[in-house]
Amino acid sequence: MKTFQYKVRDRQGTASSGVLDAVDDKQAANVLRSKGLLITALYESDQLNLEAFMGRFSKPKVEEITNFTRQMATMIGSGLPLIEALKILKNQAGTSLKPVIDKILTEVEGGSTLGDAVANSGGGFSSVYVAMIRAGESAGVLDQVMGKLADTLDKQREFKSKTKGAMVYPIIISVAMVVIAGIMMVFVVPKLTAMYKDFGAELPGPTKALMAVSDFAVNYWYAVLLVVAVCMFFFSNWSKTEVGGLIMEQLTFKIPSKVYSSGIRQAAVYVEKGISLAEAITRLEMFPPILSQMISVGEETGKLDSVLSKLAVFYESESETKIKALTTAIEPLIMILMGIGVGFLVIAVIMPIYNLTSQF
Repeated sequence: MKTFQYKVRDRQGTASSGVLDAVDDKQAANVLRSKGLLITALYESDQLNLEAFMGRFSKPKVEEITNFTRQMATMIGSGLPLIEALKILKNQAGTSLKPVIDKILTEVEGGSTLGDAVANSGGGFSSVYVAMIRAGESAGVLDQVMGKLADTLDKQREFKSKTKGAMVYPIIISVAMVVIAGIMMVFVVPKLTAMYKDFGAELPGPTKALMAVSDFAVNYWYAVLLVVAVCMFFFSNWSKTEVGGLIMEQLTFKIPSKVYSSGIRQAAVYVEKGISLAEAITRLEMFPPILSQMISVGEETGKLDSVLSKLAVFYESESETKIKALTTAIEPLIMILMGIGVGFLVIAVIMPIYNLTSQF
């Protein structure tokens, strides 16, 4: 006999938990279901081995979720029962994904839908992912929906990879500039300052400014760190407020977005009142005019799904174009800033030396 821990809900929705002894997990599940209980979690008490322990502290990677989704689509499309597909994928999964699939499998075996099981799995699945799974189950096209989800996840991963790759060069140059400036301020400029004082040379304005900054950085570095830490603390708290969060989302634009979520909910209210989707989108200022125009065409022709797919491709292409334009503009801007910085350092360091040599 093995000991199992469980979490269940009764017919009134009241949650409870406990332990029971059974030969295997199937017998344990049958015992609980025979009492009219809905199983939300079921696992052996001694399952906290190293693999499971590590899995609890690591979320599945996007690649793992993408592969899981695509394999599920293939298996379900081939006619394999959902529970069997989950069991196969559980045996193949890595350390971080296996506990997630195990939770999904347990809930599905307990009578939950796949959408509810995924939502309760704690595997980092987005709300859009869960909603699509539920829609696929309701429409009876789960395999097709999961296939499209896998394609979408692949495109998102590729887009993020391109964005990160495009920012590597500017980040390296920026970090190098900061490091070089720091070395100059902390080690080089103080020695030059001492030398200039020994000669009693008259220092030009740029040199005085550089020496003042260097002196402050060397003698009051803790104050600099304290100011930076305080600013980061207040900025972090401000960005978590409702106003700060909305402003940051408008500046950074990330998905999911509270701004666009609010707009879509408002569009749903309009549609429930009998207004067309195109008209509902038109009334919301955050959406561009082309979106409502294309949706209107889709509604009139009865091909709204096709039109929305084309719009998605269009905006993906537009996003990639803007990323390329941004990175193309950043590189010369960084070079200009670096040139200005280097020029200032050269003037601040060389001019006093030139003045000294001209005195002899």
